[in-house]
Amino acid sequence: MGLLALNRLISMQKDRRRRRIRASSMSIALMAKRKGSPCQKEDYSEGSKRVRSSVPDLPQEIWHDIHSLLPLRDAARAGCVSHAFLDSWRWHPNLTLNPKTLGLSGQNFINKVDQIMKKHSGIGIKSFKLHHYGSRIHASKLNNWLQIAVTPEIHELELSLPTVGKAQLYNFPCPLLFAGSAGNRIRDLQLANCAFHPVAGLGCLTRLYLSNVHITGDELRCLLSNSFALEELSLNHCSEIMRLKIPCLLHRFTNLTVFDCRALGIIENEAPNLCTVLIDTDIVHKSIGYSLQVKRLEMFCAVEFNLVHHVRAKLPASMPNLGTLSISSAGEMFSTPSVPGKFLLLKHLDICLEVAIGAFSPDYDYFSLAFFLDACPILENFNLDVIQTRMRHDSIFEDSSHLRQMVGHRHDNIKTLKITGFCSAKSMVELTCHIVENATSLECLTLDTISENGLSDNVRLSMHEIGECPPICRHMIGEAQRALLAMERYIVGKVPSTVKLNIKKPCSWCHAR
Repeated sequence: MGLLALNRLISMQKDRRRRRIRASSMSIALMAKRKGSPCQKEDYSEGSKRVRSSVPDLPQEIWHDIHSLLPLRDAARAGCVSHAFLDSWRWHPNLTLNPKTLGLSGQNFINKVDQIMKKHSGIGIKSFKLHHYGSRIHASKLNNWLQIAVTPEIHELELSLPTVGKAQLYNFPCPLLFAGSAGNRIRDLQLANCAFHPVAGLGCLTRLYLSNVHITGDELRCLLSNSFALEELSLNHCSEIMRLKIPCLLHRFTNLTVFDCRALGIIENEAPNLCTVLIDTDIVHKSIGYSLQVKRLEMFCAVEFNLVHHVRAKLPASMPNLGTLSISSAGEMFSTPSVPGKFLLLKHLDICLEVAIGAFSPDYDYFSLAFFLDACPILENFNLDVIQTRMRHDSIFEDSSHLRQMVGHRHDNIKTLKITGFCSAKSMVELTCHIVENATSLECLTLDTISENGLSDNVRLSMHEIGECPPICRHMIGEAQRALLAMERYIVGKVPSTVKLNIKKPCSWCHAR
């Protein structure tokens, strides 16, 4: 393993280092002629046996380079094999410290990290990742570790700390990054469960991730305004930000993620190339500023109503280049409207209609989603997920006299249709029949009677193998049986033979009534 890594390194070094390696190899060869051995020998006694271990006599900096290719734990283990390796791991440039890599937790984990940091040379660290989920770490100890880790060479810094009751959050020592040259090369900064009060920008920063971080909108604006290389920003549960402003000078900025920032009321994006937006706050009903280049949008909020109506009515004008759209709505007071404006480039559409307890908006007309599909002329994939614990819509078995149709509304590019949480609601049966009859390119149709909050088939199968499937209320198990009957009676016969039909039933073992 070491020789392969060495060969790889040698091929990448400059001519000067290559000459040094050749010179070292020549000296080893001369020693071999004189002493009859090409390597230095180290003997270890074990009872009456003697074990020989040998390593090539290479310059120390070469061993440092070889060890830098190993994970931290393997580099430390190598130091236990030979005294020649003992010092190299202390120069390791990539420190990933978490309970999994160290095999420790709690105070034992803290003590081990303290030992590692005290023994490390503090030179050449490029990546420092500390994730701790147990007891609180004293601020002075954290300061000492970061003092060693944050060097002028560091590119990647991750710090995730535990939240312990109402204890004050750790105050990240910003002078380490913004005073002097230590933070000049930072490209990836991820902080969780701490306070962060930046006073300047980071010129090389490309990715910023903040989770449960105490930072104000003004402080974040100061950081963003002077971080011209920024490409991605992710904010999760940052409760002190009321206004997010992304300046126009961030020409490389393309990805914005905002989750659970309850105080956030305004997003002002001026970055010209923003193309991916993932958001879950009530800001979804408002403009996010310049968004003409947005190609992917995900809007998820457990308490927001009428998102489907809002998106259909407002977004074609503000986001005309959307190619992928995902919406999650907690309720729809109005059916999807037929209004001017189209998503001319939309190919992938996911709609989740979810209510934690009870029935999803009984007055909502599932069939009206055909107007949404009609506004997407090149749509290829449509996924509809309905999550509810009761079904209050009018059932197809209560009134099957006339199934509505939309003459002239064709969906020639739809290739896959998946409806999860399929029920016997008449409007849902009508929607499904409409798509089957008018999607001339349809290749695959999946109708799943059980909605399990987006769990994939593989996850559902693995959960069944290790125990029971996720529990489903008795009412919805009965509704699933009625949905199966509705499929057989009104849909299956209309599916062309060229279409792959997947009908998923409740588990016969776990979901028996």
